[in-house]
Amino acid sequence: MTQITLLDGGMGQELVKRSGDTPSPLWATQVMIDHPGLVQGIHADFFAAGATIATTNTYAVLRDRLAPSGQEDKFEDLHKAALAEAKAAQAAHGSGRIAGSIGPLGASYRADIHPAYDEAVGLYGEIADLIAPDCDVILCETVVSVLHAQSVLEGAKRAGKPVWLAFTVDDEDGTFLRSGEPLRDVLSIAKDADGVLANCSGPEAMPAALDVLAQTGLPFGAYANGFTQITKDFLKTNPTVDSLSARRDMGPAIYADHVMNWVDQGATLVGGCCEISPAHIAEISRRLRAAGHTIV
Repeated sequence: MTQITLLDGGMGQELVKRSGDTPSPLWATQVMIDHPGLVQGIHADFFAAGATIATTNTYAVLRDRLAPSGQEDKFEDLHKAALAEAKAAQAAHGSGRIAGSIGPLGASYRADIHPAYDEAVGLYGEIADLIAPDCDVILCETVVSVLHAQSVLEGAKRAGKPVWLAFTVDDEDGTFLRSGEPLRDVLSIAKDADGVLANCSGPEAMPAALDVLAQTGLPFGAYANGFTQITKDFLKTNPTVDSLSARRDMGPAIYADHVMNWVDQGATLVGGCCEISPAHIAEISRRLRAAGHTIV
């Protein structure tokens, strides 16, 4: 029937659970220093579950996250470590592609503290140049605003690899970005990307977002989180995920129900974000194959 790209799930939350470490602004980055090999193991589990994409553990490897703890000098080494663990898992699995993750400057979900355009383009471009040689696609994640979309796409594209933009949308109304701007306002920007997705929002918000993203004519899709709703009050702080709790009604079967509905809408890029585990991805893989789709 349809060729579907199956992304992996939530690396950061898996790292927290498996390491036992307390989340912090460097919650997923410090793990690579303290527990080398753990990232590779999680990539391997997602591949084994049926994912065809390994998303690098580089989301939070940003100068503005490293500087407060005096670790900015590890910026390049941490990117190299994350890429090496993804590549090792890919080699062991014998197939799969690598998506180089670029997370948001400032903080996740916070449009109000995102840097100005020129500064942001340079910072995002620095990351893209560093990770592109070892990636098949650059995945710009949790894009929160029009400014964020413009600057991260400009920075990422200069590395010469395909770029996917993943937008985080309002949990109550998926036609709006977290910034409050209409999602449709990014359509003219997104035309220069190679794929568009909605990510790190509740699965119930995704159908409305997909209706908008489909208008780009690009491959589109979604990968939702398994958190309880991210409220407007939460977005006023400088949040870390330990302030959020996992939903108890989002097991593999229920999450896969959502994903299959997105596929029915025309989505060809699907997977999971925070709190979505290898078990969730395995169930999605099973459902896709049972429905006659090909996972690529």
